[in-house]
Amino acid sequence: MSDKTDRTVDRRGYLAAAGTATAAVLAGCTGDTGEGGTTETESGMDSEDTATATDSAAGFDVTVTMGQMDSGLDPQDHAETNTNIVVSQAYEGLMDRDKEGGIVAALATDWERVEPGVARFTLRDGVTFHDGDPLTAEDVAYSIRRIVFNDVGIASPQSTDLGAVSEVEPGDGEVTVRFDGLNPIVFQLFATNGQVLKQSWVEENGTDYINRNVNGTGPFRLSEYASGNRVVFERNEEYWGDVPEVTETTLNASTESSTRVNRLLAEESEIVTNVPPQEVARVNESDAAEISSVPSTRIIFLQMRYDVEPFSSQAFRQALNHAVDVESIVENVLNGFGSLTSQPTLEQFVGHNPDVDPYPYDPERAEELVEQSGFAGAEITLETPIGRYLKDVEIAQAAAADIDELSNVTCEVEQREFNALVQDVTASSIEDRPRFNLLGWGNAEFDASQTITPLLSSNGPLTMLKNDEIDGLLADAESEANPEAREETLQEANARLNELAPWVFMHQQFSVYGTSTDISWEPRADEFIDVDTVSQM
Repeated sequence: MSDKTDRTVDRRGYLAAAGTATAAVLAGCTGDTGEGGTTETESGMDSEDTATATDSAAGFDVTVTMGQMDSGLDPQDHAETNTNIVVSQAYEGLMDRDKEGGIVAALATDWERVEPGVARFTLRDGVTFHDGDPLTAEDVAYSIRRIVFNDVGIASPQSTDLGAVSEVEPGDGEVTVRFDGLNPIVFQLFATNGQVLKQSWVEENGTDYINRNVNGTGPFRLSEYASGNRVVFERNEEYWGDVPEVTETTLNASTESSTRVNRLLAEESEIVTNVPPQEVARVNESDAAEISSVPSTRIIFLQMRYDVEPFSSQAFRQALNHAVDVESIVENVLNGFGSLTSQPTLEQFVGHNPDVDPYPYDPERAEELVEQSGFAGAEITLETPIGRYLKDVEIAQAAAADIDELSNVTCEVEQREFNALVQDVTASSIEDRPRFNLLGWGNAEFDASQTITPLLSSNGPLTMLKNDEIDGLLADAESEANPEAREETLQEANARLNELAPWVFMHQQFSVYGTSTDISWEPRADEFIDVDTVSQM
């Protein structure tokens, strides 16, 4: 997909590229004052900053319109893609991924496993934060600790994203990370997670201030933050890497897909997300824009709480899988922009089980299983976000209608704003989480464990299932050094999860962007919008 004139991919194809975990957010965004740093606040740039931007080399501006805004600017206090898109314009980790999902250097130039359970990272020289202070090993070590240890400032929803870290040791231009156990995918984890903040800046300022200001090392600096409305970045002229061609980027949002498309065609936005299938032809036929589509690493599913009736019954959960005509939804709601799933793990991910097939659409079998479950006559409600995922409301309505067609189950839909729904999804106690809801999850590491562990293990931060067998298989995989044996263990877990049916397995989501013909930009499968790679046509 490097040729701009041929960006629309075969809808049935699959691009092996990175995905990013997303589902939820915890950070609040109320006002605060703080000390330290020269980061910009909601009021915008000061006169010195403005002069610097004016004197910069010529460039151009890019506006990105998403379906939802961020939930705050703390890069470690969220686990949700839209927030990651925003904060990753300014914050970086030790490692990164390229367009094809390969691991590349970022704040670390070298990394090695020095012994089982111990990894060492060599830091890049000459990196400075946006306030001008140099990056140190202590900053990196503190940032890792802040993610994984609950007693270092916040209880990060990313606490499992780096593996079972036991200790972090800063050294002379390097950082050593120790794990409880092997951590067989340590570098895959660090290539996607672990953004770095300046320790003193965090310690000197309150949570609200950190959620409204930025002091990173990335290619863009915060210029303006209007919570819930827009975020404006200016390029970082002192960036350690290639300074972007883009002078200024504005990220805003609209939950209405038609509004996003209208902004694109009116040349008010250069990139818009989640173009609905019915708008694809209108975009491609315009002179102003075109479609850029890529199969993502995100799965869409309907999750069910195992601990409440009627979802406590495996037979009932299996019944709902037979009740929903997913193939029809992909073809008629998504116009083919999706692929059926049978398990939590996509193809070309480590642990995907090729012998597990999607549940066939079989309403008669569904009714039989409902009767076996003992919950005939159940009345259930499917909660869905509005505008977070491609055609999310329409998908939920179609699935609920299929379920409601059963003679012995009644199902209705409740539409909810994503930020409100996700607060419930991420509640600390499972008793406070929704009983039945539509959700999407991206997996940046191409490894089954990074979906199953957070969502389906007994101690996962977002779990809707507790099962000793699944927990045991995950523990075996975590301690297995042989890649082939580890994959077999994860395949077994996926087969068992298909039987347990904690979700109604829906589909792999395609990312469908509208892009201005004035720019050149190649989308990534992980849904991250890397504005620093945008060039002008």
